[in-house]
Amino acid sequence: MSKSPQSFLLFPPGSVLGILGDGQLGRMTALAAARLGYRTHVFGTSAEAPAAQVTNALTCAAFEDREALARFAEAVDVVTLEWENVPTDSLAFLAERVPVRPGASVLRVAQDRREEKTFAASCGVPTTDWESVNNAQELDAALVRLGRPAVLKTPRLGYDGKGQVFIGPTKAAEEAWQALGSSEGILEAFVDFACEVSVIVARREDGVMAAYPPVRNIHRNHILATTHVPSGLPPEVEAEADAVARRLAERLDVVGLLAVEMFVLKAPDSEGRRVRMNEIAPRPHNSGHWTIDACACSQFEQLVRAVCGLPLGETVPHHDAVMENLLGEDANGWATLLQDPSACLHLYGKTDVRAGRKMGHVTHLAPRLSGGPFLLGEAKA
Repeated sequence: MSKSPQSFLLFPPGSVLGILGDGQLGRMTALAAARLGYRTHVFGTSAEAPAAQVTNALTCAAFEDREALARFAEAVDVVTLEWENVPTDSLAFLAERVPVRPGASVLRVAQDRREEKTFAASCGVPTTDWESVNNAQELDAALVRLGRPAVLKTPRLGYDGKGQVFIGPTKAAEEAWQALGSSEGILEAFVDFACEVSVIVARREDGVMAAYPPVRNIHRNHILATTHVPSGLPPEVEAEADAVARRLAERLDVVGLLAVEMFVLKAPDSEGRRVRMNEIAPRPHNSGHWTIDACACSQFEQLVRAVCGLPLGETVPHHDAVMENLLGEDANGWATLLQDPSACLHLYGKTDVRAGRKMGHVTHLAPRLSGGPFLLGEAKA
């Protein structure tokens, strides 16, 4: 017999939290859930995956497998996700049987860059200029309108630089289109930004929200390298970024977490705004890993609290922090990192080491400082 699809305000400790996805975000969510007395059941594709190593129960199946999804729904009390590319049809199927937080309507927006930007505009949130393109001829015409340089992206499934082609002054549209390797694309005008920031906001079913402070992110080869807390931004820019994240979470009716990546312009636009939304993710985010060690309540515990209807936790950091991703062979330096008293090491249990693969992260803590002046160049080390 299926469980009622009705959403309940509270799922107390002892309940079973279902997690869609078996990667490192699921791993850290399961560990946070256990700390609060919850059991977890992970739905993924590998018994050796990071989350599979720490969960109470595991279902290994394709996300389109309706029989496996139905069994999963019977075994859990509430469902969340650590990966936004779960098919929305599968999420809707689960929602007929068990509360799912966030829901399929949120994923439909987050899974497609065109939907993201259209939705942001409907909320009064500015983004970079963009156009949909479906062939090299349309790309060539869009480049005339948007100018060069520009970035051509796949609308769906791109991450960590995958599905992106930078188009400089001389690259031909045909060459760029072939390099993308997709039947559809989105061309984004290049943003000459001062820095990249992100805000992670938690929202309960009753609309109560709590946001972590904006953080400054530095990317290398399109992959997040370091996150710096505090951001070093002026208070008014931090307030603008916070307001954007809260507005999007409320309008999307998110229950859980929403991470919002943003560009900060070097100077205000004609309306006095400094922030442009780049992307959203309705799940824990790489730029929030620092919260495990620098906050009383991590983003992963906050997700559990929001999804289960518990009071939201404290988001003010008790330490300044620099989080560094450990990519590929970087993780082999674990012994040296463990000798550093400021370093908090987190390894994800992955055995297949590949260049650029996120194998873990390390967060360096320091006593809280004032945040310092706003820098137009690289973030402070």
